[in-house]
Amino acid sequence: MQRPAKVLVGKGALLLLLFLLLLLAAAWWQRAAITVALMARQVTAMTAVADPLAALQDGLHVGLCGAGSPFPDDQRSGPCTAVVAGRRLFIFDAGSGAGRNIARMRLNAGQIEALFFTHYHSDHIDGLGELMLQRWIQRTSRQPLPVYGPAGLEQVLQGFNDAYTLDQGYRSAHHGAAVAPPDGFGGTARPFALPADTGRTVVLAEPDLEIVAFAVDHGPIHPAVGYRIRYKDRSVVISGDTKKSAAVAREAQGVDLLVHEALSPQLLALLEQGFSQAGRSKLAQIMHDVLNYHTTPEEAAAIAQAAGVKALVFNHIVPPLPSAGLEPAFLQRAGQIYTGPLRIGADGDWFTLPAGSQGIEMGKRP
Repeated sequence: MQRPAKVLVGKGALLLLLFLLLLLAAAWWQRAAITVALMARQVTAMTAVADPLAALQDGLHVGLCGAGSPFPDDQRSGPCTAVVAGRRLFIFDAGSGAGRNIARMRLNAGQIEALFFTHYHSDHIDGLGELMLQRWIQRTSRQPLPVYGPAGLEQVLQGFNDAYTLDQGYRSAHHGAAVAPPDGFGGTARPFALPADTGRTVVLAEPDLEIVAFAVDHGPIHPAVGYRIRYKDRSVVISGDTKKSAAVAREAQGVDLLVHEALSPQLLALLEQGFSQAGRSKLAQIMHDVLNYHTTPEEAAAIAQAAGVKALVFNHIVPPLPSAGLEPAFLQRAGQIYTGPLRIGADGDWFTLPAGSQGIEMGKRP
């Protein structure tokens, strides 16, 4: 007598379920070995390419190795912008987490050619020690990192060099001079002055590459600068920290990408109110004080629109935006004022501007 079909189906399903349970049990039993194997594959992917810049198409590439501010922010570390011009890597500001984010973005810190500071607020410099250390070890360089910045640079850099001197000695003694050459440690200060008549100076000038520093208004912090970088026919302006600035508007004329700081007074007022209600009057005062030397998203959007900028990216985001639902409140009318592509930056964002093209690719560093 033939068995009913539903009985056969039920037994098949039961056997399949038993087989899956056995697979799960085996996977659980071997979870350590499986996890190690997966890690090995990830390590191979991260370390196999000694020169990650070689795979990039010719052009200007901009990466946010830190899109945040002094506020704790899970999505945004301290200010740091990576700029790749052709096959040359430059870093602008070195906030907390800069060195680690550069590694997360699968860039080789040993390939950093130079570092440029906008100013010396703590959130822009507090990652410098780790960044110099990573560059030194990965490059096994016998030349310290060239560090550019306005007046005050020597004092800042000497402090970091002194603070890491003991660590340098430990590593050279442990690994040997071939791996950790003592004379390649730290950074070398290359300060520049800003002429009073123009407020701008060319820091690096080559046929295909130009880096210009220009004064911005972040008073009472003085000097504070932004940077304009041109590689072949592509260009980017990094505003640095500033209130709405005619200098940024001037330098941004016709550039492909404007990376501009942005602060929301409306959202910051909530923090001021919260600190005040909690009796934390000093922090409440700070929330109020910072309003007068930063730029709102709407102000930055107006600069970008008037300058004919092809794309606008906000960085140095104040306050943090833990939810995407806060982004419209942060932007206010910025998206209506500036009609081009606009993005609220986050760590790992990557922008590609191919040479000989008008295109701009926006995404994450793969």
